[in-house]
Amino acid sequence: MINKKKVTALAQERIDELDKGLYIVEINVSSGNVIQIELDAEEGNVAIEDCVSVSRNVEHNLDRDQQDFELQVSSAGLDKPLRVLQQYKKNIGEEVKVKLEPNGKIQGILKSVNENAITVETTSKERVEGKKKKVTVVKDHELNFDEIKETKIVISFKKRKS
Repeated sequence: MINKKKVTALAQERIDELDKGLYIVEINVSSGNVIQIELDAEEGNVAIEDCVSVSRNVEHNLDRDQQDFELQVSSAGLDKPLRVLQQYKKNIGEEVKVKLEPNGKIQGILKSVNENAITVETTSKERVEGKKKKVTVVKDHELNFDEIKETKIVISFKKRKS
């Protein structure tokens, strides 16, 4: 089986050379030597040329004569959950849906991120004592990473009010 540390080092070497703010989200090496590398960028998106460049660096430094392998290098998809701290930081200000352990969920705007937790701002209409109509209530929820089962970006084609 191909060494995951070697693959990680080869991918990181090219990422450092490119110096475009790319980072590794995930690397998997299956028992059948299928190597999957997922990249993201601190700002914007990952270009196809960047995936090709990382792929070539890994492929040219592994010996197919010793072990045959399949290599897939891609960018993190919008439909996939956030998995590393850089992805959370990149998406501050975006609407997220957070599934909580053991069950429960919160949907709102990702306001802040640190090494231990995220803050999500929710807005809801609630009845307040002494008022006839429901009023808009804005709350901040600090969620520790160990409470979070999954965080996904809410994909919306509506224009959000600033």
